[in-house]
Amino acid sequence: MKRQRQQALMELVRAEPLASQEEIAARLDRLGYPATQSTISRDLDELGLVRLRDADGHLRYGAPDAGASNDARQLRTILREFARSVDHSRNLVVVKTPPAGASPVARALDSSDLDGVIGTLAGDDTIIVVIAEDVRARDVAASLREMAGL
Repeated sequence: MKRQRQQALMELVRAEPLASQEEIAARLDRLGYPATQSTISRDLDELGLVRLRDADGHLRYGAPDAGASNDARQLRTILREFARSVDHSRNLVVVKTPPAGASPVARALDSSDLDGVIGTLAGDDTIIVVIAEDVRARDVAASLREMAGL
């Protein structure tokens, strides 16, 4: 049942501009796959689907844009969506986001293979990225700024 539900979810987000988990739940229910919000949230995470802005500027769920690896695409997409500034100090990089934007950025950073990133700590609108000693935080910050288009 899970595999079929996730397959239906993938088809839905490809075909329709679904902007909320409630919309997804309603559409899945009509297709015969009733699911709770937490189930949909897990499915979205497992499938790597994120909220993106479409050509008209509206938010909708979809797969990150094509590019190198899925993690790299997702990181670039999320940074472009949420990062407002990137600064560094010694072995730390600080990424500022709008309110409630820090968690998705930190998650994308944690799952990326970005050289030197040991881990992140996210608040509501700020992420601290801990950088390995043998990597310059300045270089990581420059990479993140480039990916974010800042």
